[in-house]
Amino acid sequence: MSKFSPFKEPKTGFFLFCVLVLIGSLCAGPATLSVNKAAGSSAAEGTPVGGSGVWDPAKYISLDEIKPGMEAYCLTEYGLAGVEKFGMEVVDVVRNMEPGRDAILVRGTDERFIDAGPVAGCSGSPVYIDGRLAGALAFAWAFSKDPVYGATPIEEMLKVGDEKSERLDTGYQIRDAGYVFDFSKPIDFAEIDKQITTPRHSGNNSLTGVTNLPCPLIISGLPADVCEQANALVGHLGLMAVPGLGGSMKRQARGQKPESRSDEQDVRLVPGACLAVPLVSGDITMSIYGTVTEVMGDKVYGFGHSLGYGPVDLPMAIGKVHTVVRNVVISFKVASVVETIGALMTDESAGVIGRIGAEAKMIPLTIRVDRYNDTEKRLYNCQLANNRLLTPTVLRLAVVGAALYLGDFPPEHMIEYKVAIGVGGAESITFENVSTGRGLAELIMESMGSVALLMNNPYKEVDIESIDFDIRIVPRSIISHIWSVDLSDTKVKAGENIEIGVVVESVRTEKKEYQCSLKIPEDLAAGKYELTVCGWQDYISFLLKTIPYRFIASSMPRLIEALNYSLGIDRDKLYYLLVLPSRGVTVEQAELPDLPATKALVLQNAKRTLKIQPYRHWVERSLETGTVIIDKKVMRITVEK
Repeated sequence: MSKFSPFKEPKTGFFLFCVLVLIGSLCAGPATLSVNKAAGSSAAEGTPVGGSGVWDPAKYISLDEIKPGMEAYCLTEYGLAGVEKFGMEVVDVVRNMEPGRDAILVRGTDERFIDAGPVAGCSGSPVYIDGRLAGALAFAWAFSKDPVYGATPIEEMLKVGDEKSERLDTGYQIRDAGYVFDFSKPIDFAEIDKQITTPRHSGNNSLTGVTNLPCPLIISGLPADVCEQANALVGHLGLMAVPGLGGSMKRQARGQKPESRSDEQDVRLVPGACLAVPLVSGDITMSIYGTVTEVMGDKVYGFGHSLGYGPVDLPMAIGKVHTVVRNVVISFKVASVVETIGALMTDESAGVIGRIGAEAKMIPLTIRVDRYNDTEKRLYNCQLANNRLLTPTVLRLAVVGAALYLGDFPPEHMIEYKVAIGVGGAESITFENVSTGRGLAELIMESMGSVALLMNNPYKEVDIESIDFDIRIVPRSIISHIWSVDLSDTKVKAGENIEIGVVVESVRTEKKEYQCSLKIPEDLAAGKYELTVCGWQDYISFLLKTIPYRFIASSMPRLIEALNYSLGIDRDKLYYLLVLPSRGVTVEQAELPDLPATKALVLQNAKRTLKIQPYRHWVERSLETGTVIIDKKVMRITVEK
């Protein structure tokens, strides 16, 4: 007996079943037949169903159908003519070029492609083979003389967004890419700045290796040399900073729909059209440029590779390509934003997805600059894209560019600044200070570091509502040092005052004396004590050693407190510190300065899990000098019985 004999006897039933299936398929109509055909094609040819749920073999071509030598073409904007067709030929199909990813190698046959070589900004340009969409230009080889591209298969691009949806359905929280800071340590703005400005990887710096096509980050409204310096900050993000031609996106009120235009092509994102991502708009503009691969209803696919940011909420705009600049290293498109019409939502390894009509959150940015060699106070009104990885970097570029609009600073200079960072549902971060001889370093580290910490904190998602800068630049140095310190007496009794005279010498100015009276605590035990007179750097070092927990953010409210505390330390003051014996304890971040010694001893039991340390006491005074003191003097005094 055959192993399939159970199905032999009910021949009539099996025949009726097949008839019913056929009738059901016919009644369902052409649309159902098309979907079933697509599903059958997927199973037979190994073509996965895309994120849209439909694979149309009449519209898309699978890798199994692509052979070396086949004619192809791509659509892309190359200049003022708009979307154009460029001839190509298939070199080969490469399986597993990266783990789990295939690629189509194509070579440009159009004279313009041959002349320019690989072009930055072509990322996402749709490639058609046999009249069907095969994929999108995505990568090339550095310093390549031939216009050889790697294309991401369309079946991989259509799956962008699938995994995200599944994870969200299971309650798994996915955040956009960002920075990971150590919140268990005191806030260190210099270390934060180093982490942000240090390249995260160097894959795009290879001289011969394959790399994603860099996306032009075109910057307008800033000095050209600032744009060139920007490459050091954005190159490792897969971006290529290019000075722009000016102009900015059309500003619209929140929630307002784009105005209609007479030219329908100008307001529609179609395959091959310029796809822009405005990171900064307004008086300063910074936008990323690539190309649209496919449009399905209100959903737009583009770029053919990841920007590296994960789930995103970035503005999506129509761009206009003005020309292509041929370059020895890599040619690039020069473009500008026409109009923002939606938002990018997903950024994965095979490309990005945006939705027309969606609205990305933007952060209002205001920069006021009062510069010594400018005839007017300049005001920049901008909007920043909201992204944990990108916002701190583009904020840095905007502030630096606005302050250096009329060139670099002279060697001797002073900068006064006020910064306000509005935080939704929490206390704002506000601070003002002065720096001298260090350019914009301290202003940038403090402001950018604060924004980075807020946006990348592990406690709660932060809504930054606004960022405001008020900057004044003066061509003189206010650096000073301590010339001498005189005490009224080195021997005092508890409860008495000690008079301190400090002579400060500043650059190009006469010496100036400051008098301060410091009272010795009445209950201070007899003994020898250190009295320190110093500037702000030594004062901060003392605080970090004595009360480090005030600079540590263990929760969202504590982050706000720690930022405001550390940013509130003035640089233009003279500090007087008399260190006293330890008394009481600190439990985590709770100070118990007057706790009796017996109870403090019990709390400091090594078996306790809470972090407990002795509480340090000191007497402190400060005087405003209008200068930045860079050294310190330490004296010993004796408290007698």
